[in-house]
Amino acid sequence: MDENTTTAPDPDVVRAALRQVVDPEVGMNIVDLGLVYRIETEPAIVVEMTMTSPTCPMGDLILDEVRYELAEAFPDAPPADLRLVWEPPWNPSMMSGRARLNFGWQEDDAPNAIPSPHP
Repeated sequence: MDENTTTAPDPDVVRAALRQVVDPEVGMNIVDLGLVYRIETEPAIVVEMTMTSPTCPMGDLILDEVRYELAEAFPDAPPADLRLVWEPPWNPSMMSGRARLNFGWQEDDAPNAIPSPHP
């Protein structure tokens, strides 16, 4: 085995690092919010993600936090390739059951159902 060969990071470990990044507007991590669309780890870490809105005022902060958490988790890896995408547009059906419960929705609410602010 070549001593220069490195093992690609486990996508689950990448996902765990990304769970440390919290959208400050809603107080929930970006993985459970459904903002992370795709993770690749070979030949390098690539993360495709979105924001809840193209006009998200915290977008730059969130991307900086993603870069920081990945650099902390994988200090020997080259900087991650972050790709901000807008297709498909984010919607509440992309959230995990945990995130839905956090917002007071049933874990299995209809995927596109957005609860009324006035019960």
